[in-house]
Amino acid sequence: MFLIALVALHIIVCFILIVVVLLQSGKGADLAGAFGGGGSQTALGSRGAATVLSKATTIAAVLFMVTSLVLAIYSSKRSSRVSQSAPPAGQAVPAAQKPPLAPPAAGQQTPPAAPPSGAVPGTTAPAAGQPAQPQEQPAGPKQ
Repeated sequence: MFLIALVALHIIVCFILIVVVLLQSGKGADLAGAFGGGGSQTALGSRGAATVLSKATTIAAVLFMVTSLVLAIYSSKRSSRVSQSAPPAGQAVPAAQKPPLAPPAAGQQTPPAAPPSGAVPGTTAPAAGQPAQPQEQPAGPKQ
């Protein structure tokens, strides 16, 4: 419940911040300001009295940063709880136990093992660093 309320507050603050910033006129709103000819305005000089929009921008920016920070901390604590309950990356999760296969009865042969998925029939697995060689096919009737 806390997370839903915090995310909702964060989204509302985002929209308020967007609207307040877009409603303000820039410091150099004329054409000369676009090319660096700010004239009477200096970067660190006096700006005059703070307007309602500039105060609203400051408040919305602070709220945005606080909600972002709280959401990040909450998210990291949630993910650490999940990672503590999950097995390590290299450790296999035990599968359901299969009953052992009965040995073949006397006189019966075991069927050949199926090739691994993705294997091409008629080839053998290559030794390290050597290309795969096709297996010889039994000679059958020629047509």
